[in-house]
Amino acid sequence: MTLNINLTRRVRRRTRKDGQVVEQLRYVLNWRDPKTGAREQRFFERQKEAQEQRAELIAAFDKGTYSAHTPMLTVADTVASWLAAKQGTVRPHTHASYTFQARYVTGPLAPSEARKAQCRSGKGKLPPCQLMPLLGAFRVKELATRDIRVWHKTICDEVSVHAANKALMILKAALAMAAEDHEFRPPAMPTGLPKRSGKAPKEVLKAEDIQLVIAAASNDQARGIYYAAPFLMGTRPSEQLSLLWQEVDFEANVIRIRRVQLKDGSLSEMTKTAAGHRDIPMSPLLRSMLLEWRVRCPRRSGVLERVFPAPGRKASPLTQQPPTGGPLLYNNFRARIWAPVMRRLGLPAVTPHSARHSFISVLQAQGVEVAVVAKLAGHKNANVTLGHYTHAMRGGEAAVEMLDKAFGQKA
Repeated sequence: MTLNINLTRRVRRRTRKDGQVVEQLRYVLNWRDPKTGAREQRFFERQKEAQEQRAELIAAFDKGTYSAHTPMLTVADTVASWLAAKQGTVRPHTHASYTFQARYVTGPLAPSEARKAQCRSGKGKLPPCQLMPLLGAFRVKELATRDIRVWHKTICDEVSVHAANKALMILKAALAMAAEDHEFRPPAMPTGLPKRSGKAPKEVLKAEDIQLVIAAASNDQARGIYYAAPFLMGTRPSEQLSLLWQEVDFEANVIRIRRVQLKDGSLSEMTKTAAGHRDIPMSPLLRSMLLEWRVRCPRRSGVLERVFPAPGRKASPLTQQPPTGGPLLYNNFRARIWAPVMRRLGLPAVTPHSARHSFISVLQAQGVEVAVVAKLAGHKNANVTLGHYTHAMRGGEAAVEMLDKAFGQKA
């Protein structure tokens, strides 16, 4: 069975309002879809483009990848397909972020002044304005690198460099997936694009500052483990707050990171990246603190569940209600536990995530191999270096003991 596609010339005559007749020469591909029997037509202004399209369709039919709609595929189609493929494979708020950023790819986009007026109005309604088309209507077969460069500059000028680069990442991923599915070569991404500038580096605590934190935590039986653990585990806040006691293996002396906590306190059975699914050896200091905390940790219905549950309020003579052991939301953790400790110790107002940066930088300063540090931190680049799900972490135990050496002097 073969795909027969006819290439013909057609002259289109149009009469303008002034009565002048204008002729337009077009080249037309005509064939019937072998699967549906429907008649298909494609119009081109140049004969060379029609011949190239005809050859591509016949080659795709011979390979078994034929799709009559591939030539009509738009950027908006590819982005929608990519978002659909990501549904369920990433955390819900991550998918919502992708969906929001994808608007800067497909468009249309209101001018910056109109969007500012919309914010000032407080009603969420755009004032009358001319919307700017972006890349949504472009056919992927016709999209060129120069088109992407012009679009990127538009987003930089109208929104921000950060938004433009985030949208570019989505465009690149969507085109790559569409190229795999529909057998075409995506355009090259433009080079020399502006990068986000002027962002101040994240402030992190020095080793001597962390010694103060660990010392304070050792004397704080109620909440000390909450703000000491991030420096000793190097976990993301969502990983710390999702940790269950069943993942703290005192026999193997490891903490198993298997999930994250979402913004509403629910648990998601997926980590930020595949590399986030990892085992972290416990240093002697962390092990002893967790063993002591396990005795005092609030239970849920009398059962140990979360390692870092909501501490609750002190029981009053009227209520006599002990802590429930339920989820501790990140905002509450930061406002009620983390920030007060930083203020009390006279330390900079760093975020809980900065403890992760301290964990990484201190290990590197202690001379620990970079690949081991990446694996302990759950960076996705460690997948390339050490492979997926490599539980044997050579040097991991010695690495975390370096933390006790760096932090434990005042503890």
